[in-house]
Amino acid sequence: MTSDLTDATELDEQDCPEGNYAPDSPCFGKAAGRPRAADKAARRAALLHTAGQLFLEKGYSKVSLEMIAREAHVAVRTIYVKFGGKVGLLNAIISDGRASYLAGAADMATDPRPMEDILGDFALRFLELISLPTFCSLHRMVVAEAKTTPELAAAFFEAGPLRTREELNRFFARADIRAQLRAEVRPDTLPVFLLNCLMGDQMSRLLFPSDAMVPKDELRRRAAEGVDLFLRGVKR
Repeated sequence: MTSDLTDATELDEQDCPEGNYAPDSPCFGKAAGRPRAADKAARRAALLHTAGQLFLEKGYSKVSLEMIAREAHVAVRTIYVKFGGKVGLLNAIISDGRASYLAGAADMATDPRPMEDILGDFALRFLELISLPTFCSLHRMVVAEAKTTPELAAAFFEAGPLRTREELNRFFARADIRAQLRAEVRPDTLPVFLLNCLMGDQMSRLLFPSDAMVPKDELRRRAAEGVDLFLRGVKR
């Protein structure tokens, strides 16, 4: 399999079979010939958005590639070639959503600021992400279908939670950071401890979801409290 599977801008003319498209379709007004990179990226984003909406509305197992292709106005073959199927689509959806909240953020593995400042920024970004109504809906869908569709749970974990834990592992492995933490605390437990301090009552969030966005000031308060609780437990 080639690198086309993960290239963010490699959707081509096969995505738009001949036909008349609505003005809101990513294929509307498409000129003949090889599309520009910006057009490819826009169609890729539109495909992922369509797939994501279908997954959340109908459930992962009830959505077929044919259904996604029809709604997104692309060829089924395109989805296979570029993403490898439904699991690849879900992985891309989660990865793109996560990346949007990391865009512009300093690399935790090299950020020279004090540990408290670095963790504070991470905590706020993390809470903003998990507080999104769409994230809660995605999480509930994964939990509901994890037993019958294990590949769904694996894709969700690898594209989201695992990457976050790996980022935190690299941060806590820094010599200057490790020197500030209690020696008896196992390094591999630090990311889990921090995330649990930040998430709070995650069960209520999943059982009683709300469409209302949490105010930024409230997220800042929760982030500060979570980081403080974590550091009180692990700092020397």
